[in-house]
Amino acid sequence: MLVTLIAVCEIAFWVLLAWGLTLRYVLGRPRAGAVVLLLLPVCDLLLLAATVIDLHRGAIAEAPHGLAAAYVGFSLAFGASLVRWADVRFAHHFAGGPAPIPVAKSGPERVRHEWRSFGRAAIAWAVSCSLLLAAIAIVGDSSRTEALVAWIQRLSLILGIWAIWPISYTVRPGPDPSEASPGR
Repeated sequence: MLVTLIAVCEIAFWVLLAWGLTLRYVLGRPRAGAVVLLLLPVCDLLLLAATVIDLHRGAIAEAPHGLAAAYVGFSLAFGASLVRWADVRFAHHFAGGPAPIPVAKSGPERVRHEWRSFGRAAIAWAVSCSLLLAAIAIVGDSSRTEALVAWIQRLSLILGIWAIWPISYTVRPGPDPSEASPGR
């Protein structure tokens, strides 16, 4: 059931996002679009509530419980930037807005981009691990929460791997595209 709810929440996120932006830019109803976009966190709250209720009722914590925590952490850390990303593209394609500015391929701006991305990943990790630790405390039985501990380890490994990118761009940022001469 929880896996289905995770899938439903993910689909609902994208449907609400598309609906909100369609109302805003295609149908010319910016306030209605804003109201729909404000419903995006409801998906996370429903998933969080379902997970807590399931664990509180005595379920053995399994991989879907950990996935739910990871989903909520990712959504909280990256949700606003995903909405901004989609908003710029919708505005460009449907409302004559400026074209999206691509991320620099090298140089200081790329380094800043990679560290911002890693910062969001660290927030996602912190939120997810906090939720997992809270779930472990709610259950109160280590034999029923081994899967949650495994998720903390898995998410920590992912964060460690993610750190490779900003570190590598910091060590070797490459040429700054803004300083390239026009004749080259």
